[in-house]
Amino acid sequence: MNESQSLTNNLLMEVDFLSNRLKNIKQAYKTTENKALKGRLFIENKNIFKRVKEIYKIAELLNKNNGKINFSNLLFVITKRTLNENKFESNLFFL
Repeated sequence: MNESQSLTNNLLMEVDFLSNRLKNIKQAYKTTENKALKGRLFIENKNIFKRVKEIYKIAELLNKNNGKINFSNLLFVITKRTLNENKFESNLFFL
């Protein structure tokens, strides 16, 4: 499978955006007392985390098929880091 650098670059930008959004959600969740807002933040966090997991699976496939250092490796590393840094999906209420 040939890697499309344009597609990989778009996924890198999406992961970067989603990672920043996850950090903002976490901060907003910690500082708000509004239960409705907390509920919306929780749902948004869950949906974003799901999308990052999807991108991670794509990155794994790209990385397996192409062992060189390239955009797919970068996508794999950044996506994995985002998932590890934002593992509060399941324990969001215990912040």
